[in-house]
Amino acid sequence: MAVIDPHLRIATLERELNWAQLKIQVLEERLRRHRIGILGPHSETLSDLQLELLMDFEPGVTGEEVEAEAKRGTVPQPEERKRKAHPGRQKLPDDLKRVEQVIAAPACPCAACGGETAVIGYDESERLDVEPAQYFVRVTKREKRACRNCEGGTVVTAPLPERIVEKGLASDRVVIETVVAKYCDHLPLYRQAAILERETGIEIGRATLDGWVMRVGELLMPVADAMRRDLLKATYLQADETTVPVQMRDGRGSDHQAYLWQYGKPGGETVFEFQMGRGREGPQKFLGQWEGILQTDGYRAYKGIGGAKLVHVGCWAHARRKFVDAVKVNPKDERAIKMVLRMDALFAIDRDAQERGLSAEQRLASRREHAPSWVADIHEACREILRDVLPKSTLGQAAQYTLNEWVKLKRCLDYAEVELSNNLAENSMRPVALGRKNWLHVGSEKSGPKVAAILSVVESCRRIGVSVKQYLADVLPGMDDRKMAEVASLTPARWARVRG
Repeated sequence: MAVIDPHLRIATLERELNWAQLKIQVLEERLRRHRIGILGPHSETLSDLQLELLMDFEPGVTGEEVEAEAKRGTVPQPEERKRKAHPGRQKLPDDLKRVEQVIAAPACPCAACGGETAVIGYDESERLDVEPAQYFVRVTKREKRACRNCEGGTVVTAPLPERIVEKGLASDRVVIETVVAKYCDHLPLYRQAAILERETGIEIGRATLDGWVMRVGELLMPVADAMRRDLLKATYLQADETTVPVQMRDGRGSDHQAYLWQYGKPGGETVFEFQMGRGREGPQKFLGQWEGILQTDGYRAYKGIGGAKLVHVGCWAHARRKFVDAVKVNPKDERAIKMVLRMDALFAIDRDAQERGLSAEQRLASRREHAPSWVADIHEACREILRDVLPKSTLGQAAQYTLNEWVKLKRCLDYAEVELSNNLAENSMRPVALGRKNWLHVGSEKSGPKVAAILSVVESCRRIGVSVKQYLADVLPGMDDRKMAEVASLTPARWARVRG
């Protein structure tokens, strides 16, 4: 019988124990992420014992109870930042219409001499007020003229003004309000129909409202195409994508998961494109042979697209977020906390540049002065982490993602105009995510490009500070009769420049 070396046996058992401990850690992280996902963001500060009590012994727990438990279980920390002085009463915008209300003082005699008093001035105060929307029926009468001396004279009628929905029941204002309510305020059409019935007593079906919206989307598709052509003249773009369910009406009873891809220029317009899939074909078709700087997350569909000289840069916010997730599942993990702090230092460089009003070139110089040591520490720390933890652990996945994206992440520090993160693109996706929870899905595959065109205009107007209602009211009537050269001058950015 072979004799087993006791030292070898001990080493084997230690390796097996270490592996088992790492495996347990991974399973505990998964369980914690699952509980946090169910109980919501307030549960991130709860201990595992608190999460277990709430999940296993209080299955009907509410969000308010989770928040209360999170506050109760949190050790008060000393205040790190000085409280900002209260700015005082907020000043109302100067461009809002002012309606004066004069309250007369009592015309009483002077208390000192009994003489007659006179108005010497006013004590003014301002409050925000509103005039409730009033629905009314606009009656349009067109004059008809004819010669009284000629029996067979020609009757001439005044032409109708151009409208968004020809022969429709609603005015342009009502149509635009419907579109803005859905895609700016995330109000689904069935709720809008209920509001119209409540306010006017008129029952307008959702199919009619949807017809108005799709008509607007159809008219805006050439505008979105012109925006795309303008966008591809830029040297730096950010891209992102998100899901959007689509009704297939094929008898399956389930929606198809399609995607909205978004491409934007920081400080400028952004364009959404509808695709039925999430493959490389979408961005490749949109960008063609474009050869600028493209910033995205680590999704592999962006690899190998565009022209030969396209420069692909990464997003430090995505890398940081994964280490934040590691802190959530293990709040005492010092390695994860240090990684978050190191990446925070990189963003602090840009925040300081913004506060000092530095130019893009000056910001780049500041990055090159301060960032290299932090970047080197991040790279080395990621390599050390992967030597000590399981690849499937939250911390291991965060380190592996950062190393996989390392070349693209470092490129962020090579170009003056490039941001450290893709957050601007992600922020443009948030209205889609909010709307998706309310209007649930796109009605059909053919409706997808129309929805994308509306979102492109709505989000671009928001980005550049243009009133979407004013823009739509100005460009939509008569859009069918406009030539392509004329449409190209009606993108939100060009429209805003013309109007100062």
